[in-house]
Amino acid sequence: MSRVYPFDDAATARAVIDDDGTLVEWNEGARRLLGHPAETVLGRPAARLLAGEDTPAPPTGSRWEGTVGLRHRDGRTVPVWLLAHRRPPHDGHGGDWLVVTPLTGAAPPAEDDPLAAAGLLQSPCAVAVYDDELRLRRMNDAMAEVIGLPGERLRGLRLAEIGGRSQSEELEQGMLRVLTTGRPLDLQMYVHTGGEAGARAWLARMAPVRDARSRVRGVCLAAHDITDNHRARQRLQLVNEASVRVGSTLDVTRTAQELADVCVPALADFVTIDLLDPQEYGGEPPARLTAPVTLRRAAHRSVLDEVPEAVLRPGQTEEYPAGSPQADSLTAGHTITASVAAGDMESWLTWHTERSERVRRFGMHSSMAVPIRARGLTLGVAVFTRHRRPELFAADDRLLAEEITTRAAVCIDNARRYSRERETALALQRSLLPRTLPHTAALEACSRYLPAARAGVGGDWFDVIPLSGMRVAMVVGDVVGHGVEASATMGRLRTAVRTLADIDLAPDELLTHLDDLVVRLSEESGVVTSPGEAGSPGEVGATCMYAVYDPVPRRCTVARAGHPPPVVLRPGGTPQALDVPAGPPLGLGGLPFESTEVELPEGTVLALYTDGLVWSRERDPEASRAMLYEALGGYADSLDETCDGVLHALLPPGGAADDVALLLARTRGLPAAQVATWDIPSDPALVAPIRKQAVEQLDAWELSEAAFTTELVVSELVTNAIRYGAHPIRLRLIHDPTTLICEVSDTSPTAPHLRRAKTYDEGGRGLLLVAQLTQRWGSRHTPEGKTIWAELPLYEEDR
Repeated sequence: MSRVYPFDDAATARAVIDDDGTLVEWNEGARRLLGHPAETVLGRPAARLLAGEDTPAPPTGSRWEGTVGLRHRDGRTVPVWLLAHRRPPHDGHGGDWLVVTPLTGAAPPAEDDPLAAAGLLQSPCAVAVYDDELRLRRMNDAMAEVIGLPGERLRGLRLAEIGGRSQSEELEQGMLRVLTTGRPLDLQMYVHTGGEAGARAWLARMAPVRDARSRVRGVCLAAHDITDNHRARQRLQLVNEASVRVGSTLDVTRTAQELADVCVPALADFVTIDLLDPQEYGGEPPARLTAPVTLRRAAHRSVLDEVPEAVLRPGQTEEYPAGSPQADSLTAGHTITASVAAGDMESWLTWHTERSERVRRFGMHSSMAVPIRARGLTLGVAVFTRHRRPELFAADDRLLAEEITTRAAVCIDNARRYSRERETALALQRSLLPRTLPHTAALEACSRYLPAARAGVGGDWFDVIPLSGMRVAMVVGDVVGHGVEASATMGRLRTAVRTLADIDLAPDELLTHLDDLVVRLSEESGVVTSPGEAGSPGEVGATCMYAVYDPVPRRCTVARAGHPPPVVLRPGGTPQALDVPAGPPLGLGGLPFESTEVELPEGTVLALYTDGLVWSRERDPEASRAMLYEALGGYADSLDETCDGVLHALLPPGGAADDVALLLARTRGLPAAQVATWDIPSDPALVAPIRKQAVEQLDAWELSEAAFTTELVVSELVTNAIRYGAHPIRLRLIHDPTTLICEVSDTSPTAPHLRRAKTYDEGGRGLLLVAQLTQRWGSRHTPEGKTIWAELPLYEEDR
């Protein structure tokens, strides 16, 4: 079926051949070309029109072209150039081939044909032709509009002379390359053209102009305006850059500064980031606000050095009234665009004279205030201002600013939440850690705690616990994880260690009980999937090291649970790690712990620390331990200075990657002259001589003022040991400048307990009397049995 076209059907010879080679269409142009009427060829094989026996090969693609000999009606052969297109099925018919050839295209146009000149002059694409000396020969109206000058006035000038900019010289160099090489060239550039559209992006396409002998006689330059595509790419690039640069840390101020940095100068000439102070709204930013609004300057950035446009400095606050872009955008909940020309900022600038003066001085002409909102909360406002760039903020600029600000708002909120949790955890951590270390006769101690620079507050802790008999316990531990939960777990473990230490458990036994506690904490923190089912194990875990130093024999007993070993620096020696069995970390359950006992001469420095001190991405643990030994080797009588030296030597300037707890202790020995020991016979009648010997010893120590109380305590404890204990029995008196300790040991494992005697009971009041007369008392189990002890404070009048 023939198709109807709105043009002269006879100007082109056209035929359609179906898939079986039958002619199904034949127009008037085809009749003129070959003389066959349509009724004589339609429905017949197209191959009958081929002249000669050289049949062209069947086409394999979707298009074919070539010259073939066709049979004219009068019998002669007509060579014809044919163009054939393969067409898919259409209008309910199968696929076919459209075969065409022009009938009038071979004749060249006349010299006075207006269409020949219209191709250049009336083309919507800006085109100019330059001769072989790169001087303008001709340009069309579109190019004249781009340049902003009439073409007839510019004829004979070089491109660098026409443009007068560095980009013009770059283009001319490209044209020279085309002129000398004969190869086309494309260049992209962003320039201010002669029109009033401002800076626009252009694609310059340069091609050689050749004569009939293919000699290069000039260069044709076509300019395509690609500003929209260029700006779209810039916006996409800026959004991608903001995604990478904004939120690199969890610091609110730095995140705000990154937002300002990424927008200058790409989007604005001056950017300010003002945030709400959550403390003014009960600790949480509000979802909606009313004017006036108090904001704190978090960050700003300018194309000018030292940000001279800013009225506020970072950290300062200001109250923004209704009518200001900041307050209006926050109360409205959307972007507010204002300009001096439109008068949108007049009331605001009239109210704030200093800002009005800055606006006039720097020529600020437009601003855009974008609320910073994330997760339904209003965090602050970002204000974008232009004064160097002449363009006002457009709709695309608004969308871009909102996109970047929205992404940055999530980062700012993450940083705000992290900072709040970090401050909470740090406050909890500091409240749980000892504020000061106790002064004891057994040792002098000094400590340091540093939270992780980025990972957040963890569960590192340390403690120094005075024990009975002048002994002192030292503990350092590390809870797995960071944040409030780790700090809370640390507090529970520290309390448990103090409780277990108070009953004088051996270090390995204490760690066993602590391990059981961590296992229970893990079970409690597990997730219960359904009622009646056990929860999956939690992730509570910890490492710990516990050491007990006795200044009388100058011996230290140490046990550790997956914790780094302590470092010992004996007087005149070099630092070395103490060989202590590692033991499993706390929380595994059911595994044993072992302790080691070593002798420490007086003046020995003991270093206990968490792994954050020696762990580093830049070096292996062995190198860190070597640095620790070197830092401890520089010890010069000051534990405080040594702590600082160790931290300075091992930690980077920006802070450690993990929490760091460091405890240094210098041992003291108790002189033998301050200890007195008696073996007690199991005869109650000999208690009186023992009391007398104890009083005489106090006189020798010049502690006669404490004799009366001491005599009563010795009498009660020795009498109880003889009556209820097992032989052998030993009495020991120990004193330092502030405390007198009375200890009675026997081999019976049964510990006494305090009870209230009835009115007519003959006994049961001894321990109650001891509890009333002493500062504190208690019992501890020993390998041989038990020891009952009591501490008496010594006042100035006692010494």
